Amino acid sequence: MLVLLPPSEGKTAPARGKALDLDALSFESLTATRERVLESLVTLARTDPARALTVLGLSPRQTDEVARDGALETAPTATAGAIYTGVLYDALDLASLDTAAKRRAQRSLVVSSALFGALRVGDRIPAYRLSGDVSLPPLGPLAGVWRDPLATAMTEAATKGLVVDLRSGVYAAMWRPVGDVASRTVSVRVLQHLPDGSRKVVSHFNKATKGRLVRQWLQSGVDPRDADDLADACASAGVVAELGPRPKPGTVRRLDVVVSDL
Repeated sequence: MLVLLPPSEGKTAPARGKALDLDALSFESLTATRERVLESLVTLARTDPARALTVLGLSPRQTDEVARDGALETAPTATAGAIYTGVLYDALDLASLDTAAKRRAQRSLVVSSALFGALRVGDRIPAYRLSGDVSLPPLGPLAGVWRDPLATAMTEAATKGLVVDLRSGVYAAMWRPVGDVASRTVSVRVLQHLPDGSRKVVSHFNKATKGRLVRQWLQSGVDPRDADDLADACASAGVVAELGPRPKPGTVRRLDVVVSDL
């Protein structure tokens, strides 16, 4: 099973650690694009901090984020699993997993990244600020920059088995599975069941529930073969899981996880 995770805006900057080595990251076919995106971001942050604030969607009080981006080439690194924080990653709590579950996380989890394209949780990266919906000069919209490189890298990573897509829309736009991979992919959406009987997507519930589900899968060692097995695994985690209609070959299937509270 390959599980696709979104990154988080919140990141913990390590106080020490070796500098970024792009050649040491997983998915080496992405290196050339990583170099281009990194150079563009660092150059913008160093040469035009005021414009960088606008491009990155930051407020004037967040100049420290721009300064951090300007120093990415020499900044200390830590594993991606330690860098990313926020609701999903707090619920996932990789650091507290047992040894076997951590090994499963290394094998099965892939984190989307506007700066690096895709990462394994053990890849060493610095804390950075760059969202997937940014249009980064002179490259343009990052979803378009990453689309072709990720089509190659992620198709190679998803050679067999189930692909579980937990990414948000912004990062899903960077790579959309097609063909056989799409037929083996399930896109998971979390809905909150409200007291009036209606359902809606709520960001906090969505992220926390996804983090809890992934943690449960890693701890139990579950390896679903298909969408039906995945629905059963969700049920084992104590949540209601509803599969959408079986789609045509070459298209992604939807799984709705319905929760009423955390």
